[in-house]
Amino acid sequence: MGRAFVYVILGGGVAAGYAALEFVKKGVSHGELCIISEEPVAPYERPALSKGFLLPEAAARLPSFHTCVGANEERLTPKWYKEHGIELVLGTGVKSADVKRKTLLTTTGETISYKFLIVATGARALKLEEFGVSGSDAENVCYLRDIADANRLVNVMQSCPGGNAVVIGGGYIGMECAASLVINKINVTMVFPEEHCMARLFTTKIANYYEEYYKSRGVNFVKGTVLSSFDFDSNGKVTAVNLRDGSTLSVDMVVVGIGIRPNTGLFEGQLTLEKGGIKVNGMLQSSNGSVYAIGDVAAFPVKAFGETRRLEHVDSARKCAKHVVAAILEPDKTGEFDYIPFFYSRIFTLSWQFYGDNVGEVVYYGDMSGSAFGAYWVSKGHLVGAFLEGGTKEEYEAIAKVTRLRPAIEDLTELERLGLKFAVSVSQKPAVSPPVEIRASDLLLEKPLYAWHATAGVIIAASIAAFAYFYGKKRRRW
Repeated sequence: MGRAFVYVILGGGVAAGYAALEFVKKGVSHGELCIISEEPVAPYERPALSKGFLLPEAAARLPSFHTCVGANEERLTPKWYKEHGIELVLGTGVKSADVKRKTLLTTTGETISYKFLIVATGARALKLEEFGVSGSDAENVCYLRDIADANRLVNVMQSCPGGNAVVIGGGYIGMECAASLVINKINVTMVFPEEHCMARLFTTKIANYYEEYYKSRGVNFVKGTVLSSFDFDSNGKVTAVNLRDGSTLSVDMVVVGIGIRPNTGLFEGQLTLEKGGIKVNGMLQSSNGSVYAIGDVAAFPVKAFGETRRLEHVDSARKCAKHVVAAILEPDKTGEFDYIPFFYSRIFTLSWQFYGDNVGEVVYYGDMSGSAFGAYWVSKGHLVGAFLEGGTKEEYEAIAKVTRLRPAIEDLTELERLGLKFAVSVSQKPAVSPPVEIRASDLLLEKPLYAWHATAGVIIAASIAAFAYFYGKKRRRW
C-alpha cells in the first residue's frame, strides 16, 4: 500500500506549519502536499508550552496556538489543512527513509513517495539515562518538548500545590519552567553545572540580573553541580534529589531541561551531517538534491558569520520554513537564506531579545538595577551582537537592524555612552549611507564619498539622539 505526493514534510512542529502556509500562499494544488507527524495534533507554536500552557489562570490550550499565530499569521487548524487539500498524517512515525528511491516507510506499513522532501523532524529532549541517571519514568519527573509532556507537567503541578520542585538545567526550558512553577505557587530550586544560568548566551553580568530577580521571587540556585541519583518511595515516586556535591533536596516533583538532540537517525549514512544536524546549503538543500532540511535539525550557512550553524529557536524555524518553499517553487527568484540569529524569552514581567553573535568584547549600557538595560558585542572592530531587556517594539527592531548592518566601532567608551541611542540612530539612517564608526568626538561616517554625506550623517545622528522615546509595550503572546 502506498501513496505519492509532490511535496512531503516530515515532522509536525513549528517549521512544518509555517511551510504549509507558505505552500498555500504560493498556490500549491490540492493533493500535492503531505505532512507526516508523530504528534497526534496539527502543528502548533511550541513556545506556548513553556509559557501560556503552564499558567494557572487563562492557560493556553489548542486550538488557540496552532501555527501560525506566533507571527500574527493565520491560525492553521485541522480544518484549514483539509480545506486546502493538504494531507495530514498524524500520530504516525517513519521507520525508514530511502532518499535514492524517494520513499518513506511509516510505522503503519505505508510507503509514501515524494518528489521533494522537507525534513522538519526537529529534536528530542535529552533524557537523564543518557547521563547515567535512572528515573525518567517516575510519575513526578517531567520533561517539556511536546504537548503530551506539557499536559503531564500540568497534572503533576496540580497534584502538589505549595510543594517543592527541583528544576534540572539552567537553559531556556529550565528558566521558563521555573518561572511558571513559581507562578503556580510551587517552591523552586534550580540545579545546573555552569557558573550561571543561560550559559550559552548570557554573560555573567547579564545572568546575575536574572538570577537576582528569580531569587526575589523565591527561587533558589544550586550551581556548579549535577544530579547524581533519585530517592524513591514504595510507589516509585521521587522523594529526593541527590547531587554530586553531596547535598540532598527533598522534592514533590522534578522538571528536567538538559538539552536536546536533533532527530537525524533516518538519514545517517544517506545525507551529509554537520554540527549534529543535516547540512544544507543557502537554499536549505541537503547533499541529496530532492531533500531539504529546516528548523532545529538543519545546519545551514549563516552568511554574517561565514560559517555553518544549527540554531535551536522558533524564529529560525519560522523563517527557514518560508524560505525553503520559495527555494523549491521559485529557485530562479530565490537567493540564499540570509538569517541573523535571534533569541528571546519572556519570564515573569521580564522580556529580552538578542540578535547576532555573543563573541568579542562586551559593552553594557543602561541601568542594570532597573527594568531596561542592554549590551553590545564587538568583534574585530565591528558590532556583531546586541541584547536588550525591557525594550519597546521599535527599540528591539533597532538592535536587530544594527546587528545586521555590523557597523564599525572605533571607540567602545563612546558606544557605552550612546547606549541604545546608537542602535536607534544607525537603524534610522537611509539605506544608502556608508558604514558608520563610533569615535570619541561623535558619530561619524566612515570614509564618506562626499563632504555633504558626512555633514548630513552627523546632523541626522545628532537629531535622532535628541528624540524622546515613547515606551509602550506591544508584544506577541508567544
